[in-house]
Amino acid sequence: MTRQRSSAVPLAWLYVGLIVYASLYPFGDWRVPGHSPWQFLDFGWPPYWSRFDMLANLVGYLPLGVLVCGALMRGGRAAGPSMLAAVAAAAALSLTMEWLQNYLPRRVPSNLDLALNVAGGACGALLCWGVHLLGGVARWQQLRERWFVAGSAGGLALLLLWPMALLFPAPVPLGLGQVWPRLADGLQWALEGSAALDTLQPWLDEAPAHEPLRAGQELATVALGLLAPCAVALSIAQPGWRRLVLVAGAALLGAAVTTLSTAMNFGPSHALAWRSLTADLGFVIGALLALPLLLLPRRAVAGIGLAALAALVALVAHAPADPYFALSLQSWEQGRFMRFHGAAQWVGWLWPYVALLYLLSRVARTGDD
Repeated sequence: MTRQRSSAVPLAWLYVGLIVYASLYPFGDWRVPGHSPWQFLDFGWPPYWSRFDMLANLVGYLPLGVLVCGALMRGGRAAGPSMLAAVAAAAALSLTMEWLQNYLPRRVPSNLDLALNVAGGACGALLCWGVHLLGGVARWQQLRERWFVAGSAGGLALLLLWPMALLFPAPVPLGLGQVWPRLADGLQWALEGSAALDTLQPWLDEAPAHEPLRAGQELATVALGLLAPCAVALSIAQPGWRRLVLVAGAALLGAAVTTLSTAMNFGPSHALAWRSLTADLGFVIGALLALPLLLLPRRAVAGIGLAALAALVALVAHAPADPYFALSLQSWEQGRFMRFHGAAQWVGWLWPYVALLYLLSRVARTGDD
C-alpha cells in the first residue's frame, strides 16, 4: 500500500488525550494506595456497574482502534500488523489509565473496564479492516484528492473536530475559545502561596470585564465563528464548485450542531432557543464574507482566516457567562455528561488557537497558490 499522510494521525493523538482526560478527571487529591496498584487485575465481577458504564467503556475505545489502525494502514502497513498494533495500543493505554486510577480517590480501577476497553479497540480495528476490504480507504483517498490538496491532513483534522467543539456550550453561538477565565483560575491555583503569584496577580486581575456584548459585537462573533472554519476549509480545498459546497456545508453543519447542543442542554423543546435575529444575521453575514474567498489563492485565504480567528478570540474573551450559560455548564458537569463534557470543552477552548497555528503554517508554505 502507498504511504499516505493521514488526518487519522493527529486525530488519534488527540483522542488519546481525551481518553486520558476522561479517565483521570477530576485529577484531584492524588494519594498512594495501601495495596498493590495491580490488585485490580485479580478482582472478580465489580459489585457496582451499569449498562451505560459498560457501553461507554466499550464504545469509548472503538474510535481509538479505528484511528490507530487506519493511520497505520494509510501509512503503508499491512492490515494484520496494523490491527494488532491498534489492539495493543488500546490495551496499553487502558492498562495505564486503570493503574493510575489507583492513585485517585474518586476513581476505581476495574479489570472489567480494562477488558471492555480492549474489546472496544479490537472492534474498532475490525471495523477499519472491514472498511478496507470493501474498498472504503481507497475511495476515501480518491475523494480526498478530488476535494482537497496534498498535505491537508491537519486541516481535515481541524474540520472534523469543529462540530465536536460546538457541542460544548458557548456564550455566543459559534463563539469558541473562551479560555481566559479557566487559564487565570488555573494559574492562581497552581501558583497559590508562591512569590510568582504576587508578581502575576496584577496581570491576572486585568481579565476582561465580561460586560454584556452589544448586538453588533454578538453579530460579529457569530459571523467570524462561521468564517473561521470556512477559511480553514478553503485554505486546503481544490478550486472550483466544491469550495461553494464547503461553505454551504459549514453553515448548515454549524446550525445543526448548535441546535443539537442546545437540545442536549435544555431539552428538545428548546432546541432552537439559540436562534435570534442577531444569530441568524451572523450566519448570513459569515457565509457572505466567505464567498469572496472562493476566488482567492489558498495562502491569501489562510491570511484572512488568521485575521478572522484573531478577531474571534478577542471578542469571545469579553463575552460574559450569562445565567443560562452557567446553567448549561452545570448540567454538563454532572451525571452522564461529565466525561464527555471534559472532552468537548477542551476542544471548544483550544480549537481557535490550534486553527491559528495551522493557518499560520499555511501562510508560511512556499508554492501554495
